[in-house]
Amino acid sequence: MAERITAVFVRHVKRVGKYVDGGNLYLQVRRSTRKFASDAVTKSWLFRYSRFGKDSWLGLGPYPDVSLAEARHLASAERKKLRQGIDPLRDKRERQSAARAAHEGSLTFADCAGRYVDAQAPGWSNTKHIEQWRTTLEKLAGPIIGHLPVDQIDTALVMRCVEPLWTTRTETASRLRGRIEAVLDWATVRGYRKGDNPARWRGHLDKLLPRPSQVGRVRHHPALAYTDIGAFMQQLRRDSGVASRALEFTILTAARTNEIIRAEWSEFDELRRGRDDRVSRLGVDEVVELRLALVVVAGDTHDIFAVLCGEIRIGVHQCLTHALGVVDVLAEHNRLGVAVGGSEELGYFFGHAFGALIEH
Repeated sequence: MAERITAVFVRHVKRVGKYVDGGNLYLQVRRSTRKFASDAVTKSWLFRYSRFGKDSWLGLGPYPDVSLAEARHLASAERKKLRQGIDPLRDKRERQSAARAAHEGSLTFADCAGRYVDAQAPGWSNTKHIEQWRTTLEKLAGPIIGHLPVDQIDTALVMRCVEPLWTTRTETASRLRGRIEAVLDWATVRGYRKGDNPARWRGHLDKLLPRPSQVGRVRHHPALAYTDIGAFMQQLRRDSGVASRALEFTILTAARTNEIIRAEWSEFDELRRGRDDRVSRLGVDEVVELRLALVVVAGDTHDIFAVLCGEIRIGVHQCLTHALGVVDVLAEHNRLGVAVGGSEELGYFFGHAFGALIEH
């Protein structure tokens, strides 16, 4: 058996290396990294052990903060863990993680929700989607669980958030549940909570709530049949207002409402020259006539529909179609209605061509 080191040796040794004391305990001597002290060394205690054929080194603390006697006592405690089947290094890391979580245990659900969205936002290109996440969690979950420590969120609290909305605002409630689940998963991985996720659906909340498809039937907006579009266009052109021209422009180009609102003459002229864009495919002549009509009605301003001061949105389209006797026809949804109806009756080519046209 190797001779054990002494307290005097530990105090005076300067040679770099590892010195065994026995019982898996080693004194490590390393060259100091401090400037202007080339002969200075640092000393620390290491516990060496082998588990499943793999050697590991566990730090027990620096000398002289940890004396030789204290290091031997710590090594004895680690050997006891090995006899109990506990990995000393893994146990140390778990204790450090628990201490860190306890230190940050004041993190509330709102804190975690904010951090989760901040972490995911760079991968979400749509800023509206980011704001929807924040708003849903702040407005719907915040008043109930936002102020609570995240490790205290349980099934009853999640149910208080989603159950009142489940049958009246099913889609919103379902999204809220999923977002709460994502935040709690993030908090678990980061060590701020433990255990199962109380917001998970399968095998948990699906036992307490009906499936969204059973209570929240999706009601699609009505769409004008493509066979009626000709008569509607004739009726539309009898109205001389700018809103009528905007709706006509929407139908001719299959553009989205926001694209129409922000359309500029420079874009129109570029489209006029191009032969592979949606305008030229649907008929340049009709759009050119529409441009001349707009100049007369709205003036040749920078923005095509500037005269409406941004008021031409979905609601304006609704008002216009109601006035023309076409109830509940929404231009934004009619784009898809025409594509579906046309492809069903005119076959694959129409559906494929129109799908390519409205694709964004």
